[in-house]
Amino acid sequence: MIRKSTALWRGDALHGSGTLTTQSGAFREQPYSFKTRFQSEDGKAGTNPEELLAAAHAGCYAMALSFALVNAGHPPAELNVTAGVSLEKVGEGFAITSIALEVGAHITGIDPPKFQTIAERAKRECPLSKALAATPITLSAKLL
Repeated sequence: MIRKSTALWRGDALHGSGTLTTQSGAFREQPYSFKTRFQSEDGKAGTNPEELLAAAHAGCYAMALSFALVNAGHPPAELNVTAGVSLEKVGEGFAITSIALEVGAHITGIDPPKFQTIAERAKRECPLSKALAATPITLSAKLL
């Protein structure tokens, strides 16, 4: 299976702008630029690659954790996952320096230590976690 997205960029890196479109159509010509990536702290000016990576990782991890919990006999009622991708200046350029996964889970009949074990295993088995393994990934997992 291959999934695709397309970036269209016009102009130079500082003053140009572009759009991102996904194969599914969930994102159609979403604007992005230097400003939306590096200057818009509130994130309202448009999207950026790190935000999209965070969304993909949160979604992937939520599914991986759900599968792991079901396989352990503890289907979740709800999983609320947030992924924070840190982009920082490193040397002459920029790098993604860390990813923080946070999950709040509504699950009946599971004790916290077992939940932690399953949550950590799901982090290791999540396809996006595997793809991003060169980046430190932390996990904060809480039963609600």
